[in-house]
Amino acid sequence: MKPLIVLLAVFIASLLATRIVTHQWQLVWGGNIAMCAMLCFTAIGHFAFSNGMAAIIPAFVPFKKELVWITGVVEIAAAILLLYPPWRATAGVFLLVFLLLILPANIYAAMHHINYETGAPDGPGLSYLWLRIPMQALFMGWIWYFAIYLPQQA
Repeated sequence: MKPLIVLLAVFIASLLATRIVTHQWQLVWGGNIAMCAMLCFTAIGHFAFSNGMAAIIPAFVPFKKELVWITGVVEIAAAILLLYPPWRATAGVFLLVFLLLILPANIYAAMHHINYETGAPDGPGLSYLWLRIPMQALFMGWIWYFAIYLPQQA
């Protein structure tokens, strides 16, 4: 839920700021700033909770902690690329694939009641997916709309 709050708060703030400065609503800019901020916020978890996040990766995957760190760096890099129009669509497509690929780790964590912050088996369980999957779909739709679709309409 925290990433959704960050996304919406930054979106509203950036829309208002760009409206004040440019006297126009800058939807593409506001949408991409908001997604960049949200992705950077979630990427911080890759470093702050690396042990817990490594625990949500299935046992057969090697170098779990390193993979968590790498995906955190990649998430930040892709988020920043959303702010550069020549790279925006490419970063958007990459992020759509990325979000799709990390969904199984979230499902695995829910099935095994893994708390992604601590790695302990006291996570919310499958009920978490009722929030996580629609939120993931919203993030993917947001990326598609603001990074791929809307810029092509301008």
